[in-house]
Amino acid sequence: MKRYRLVLLDVDGTLVHCAGAGRRSLERALREAFGHPDGDLSSLRLDGSTDRLIVRQAMALFGKAFTDEAFDRALSRYPEFLAEELADPGFKVLPGAVRTLRALRARKIAYGLCTGNVMEGARLKLRRGELDGYFEWGPKAVGGFADDGEERTRLVLTALERANTRHGTIAPGEVLVVGDTPLDVAAAHGAGCTALGVATGRYSAPELLLGGADHVVESLATPTAKGLLFGEALSP
Repeated sequence: MKRYRLVLLDVDGTLVHCAGAGRRSLERALREAFGHPDGDLSSLRLDGSTDRLIVRQAMALFGKAFTDEAFDRALSRYPEFLAEELADPGFKVLPGAVRTLRALRARKIAYGLCTGNVMEGARLKLRRGELDGYFEWGPKAVGGFADDGEERTRLVLTALERANTRHGTIAPGEVLVVGDTPLDVAAAHGAGCTALGVATGRYSAPELLLGGADHVVESLATPTAKGLLFGEALSP
């Protein structure tokens, strides 16, 4: 079975389930930043999107023009609200997440995050599940975040660029992107990488296959996931 030199992991629906904390926090931050304007934000689809794109779409619903300054203003209190909302008892670490991260670190396989969250949002969500310590944080850490762009393929490419700086040249075909939505799959393919769909989010395994995933597992806890992540042949 193929061994990948770099594994990039999504956060929501892949490693953790936040029970709506992200949506509630973003809505609070957006309404406070723009004076509690009218506008129904329930139509916004967060799964697989990026925080930057979500803010752009929300501002359109509010009739506001999107600018970098407006984006920064919209998210200025988001981390504070997110830390509060993550106290929701529905939060959970998803099956196989801890085992996967422990194994990646133990085997010294290059890995990082590729997520639509801004970096601080990802850190807070993972800290709630005591997973943040498995990752490096900061501008040189291997990963791609909404801070880096609006389009998900850009985030994969940014993560790969950082990995190349840290670990030497890694070809896109040597990268496994792990996520729970068809948008994660499309982003992986857009960067020339292999996509592993994990059916622990909104989308089922058949839906992820229809979305073009190269491989699909029900969760990271399955033997198939272990085989794909670590290049191990499955026992007959």
